Amino acid sequence: MKPLVAIVGRPNVGKSTLFNRLAGRRIALVEDLPGVTRDRHYADAEWADRAFTLIDTGGFVPGEKDTLLSQVREQAQLAVEECDAIIFVADARVGLTSDDEAVASYLRKSGKPVVVAANKLDNESGQMQALAAEFFRVGLGEVQAISAEHNLGVASLMDAVVAKLPPKEEGEDAEAPPDDGTIRVAIIGRPNVGKSTLVNAILKEKRVVASDVPGTTRDPIDSAITYKEKKLILTDTAGIRRKKTIAHRVEQYSVVAAMKVLERSDVAVLLMDATEPAVDQDAKLAGLTADRGRALVIVVNKWDLVTTDQRKQDTYREDLKLALKFVGYAPVIFTSALTGSKVEKVVDLAVEMAEQFRFRAPTPQLNRLLEHMVDNNPAPIVRGKPLRLYYIAQVGIAPPTFALTCNVPEGVPDMYKRYITNQIRKTFDLRVPIRLLFRERPGKAKREARKKPHLVSKKSGKH
Repeated sequence: MKPLVAIVGRPNVGKSTLFNRLAGRRIALVEDLPGVTRDRHYADAEWADRAFTLIDTGGFVPGEKDTLLSQVREQAQLAVEECDAIIFVADARVGLTSDDEAVASYLRKSGKPVVVAANKLDNESGQMQALAAEFFRVGLGEVQAISAEHNLGVASLMDAVVAKLPPKEEGEDAEAPPDDGTIRVAIIGRPNVGKSTLVNAILKEKRVVASDVPGTTRDPIDSAITYKEKKLILTDTAGIRRKKTIAHRVEQYSVVAAMKVLERSDVAVLLMDATEPAVDQDAKLAGLTADRGRALVIVVNKWDLVTTDQRKQDTYREDLKLALKFVGYAPVIFTSALTGSKVEKVVDLAVEMAEQFRFRAPTPQLNRLLEHMVDNNPAPIVRGKPLRLYYIAQVGIAPPTFALTCNVPEGVPDMYKRYITNQIRKTFDLRVPIRLLFRERPGKAKREARKKPHLVSKKSGKH
């Protein structure tokens, strides 16, 4: 699992500027899906061959009584509790404030590795270093003088952060979870939507045999089960953080918790509360699952408290598909975890999606499909010449990943990418994420070089 790095500090010190700087320099590997707009508070990143996830937090104001600021503080505290290293950002032009000292005091008590970033120092003079030196007083060790806005000192900062991360684990950088025959299912959702109730309901099914296997998983909230001769590990995110210092009502918790379990899961079961729609937060979790390329099952829980009218269920399903259209491929099921209604179907769908997650398509069939796609919907003109698609092959699973050889790989329009994706999905009946890669034909650069005329010396006129 990738380590987490939290960016923390009081308001208006440049935390988001630093976060955006790292993402904007293409360090961030987060993939944006066409037509999706949602707030991001995290980004997958890589520095010095070490992959990790950045978490941006709101302004940390210890002891603030205001409700909104109190929630912001709780979100920042949550990020600190779950992370592996911390970037403490301060405004060096303002100097060390009492709020900075209060944040530093909390960070010292957390026991987490911290790098102090004295921000908004816009030149590399000796004065810049002198202003940064003031922050050694907070007792958090090394201080990096930076300007996030002008990209000064950021490289040294990230070197220091990577040095603070725990030793690299085997398989940490692998995008896909291990393929050992066990299906890993993450139960994610907002607080109090019934995640633990769903897990308990699954464990009580007659055809499920639960077992506590020491060393099978790293967290006590994981349940190893056998279901219809399939081995599964269910991870209930509600149990990841059990400290009483942070209220479960904090919505940001669900995102941070989901990041931790999705790294080692095949399928995410996104639980929604039918009685309390909160599409924005649910969309963040669905988007996080799509970003991680994980299979998804959307479960609308507590449906028994809403209605038994099938027509209303159909309407709800259509509205939900529209609101979460960027994961419109994912199956939707209506359940009651409390009564056990359709709980078994949730597991059936999770198993089915896990199998599709590692689906492989025959290459000949793929290329017949490619020919059919081009014949029925010719590729568009790109940069004044027709886009030509020559060949398609599956190059990866978990999720299914396809490489297409073409003449202008960087110019394929998003609309045509969606068309190809939808045709693959329809042909193979896939309800999991699909990734497309576009590549040039092998040897194209050499052929282009041979076409160019030889340079002629102006002095001799000889080749």
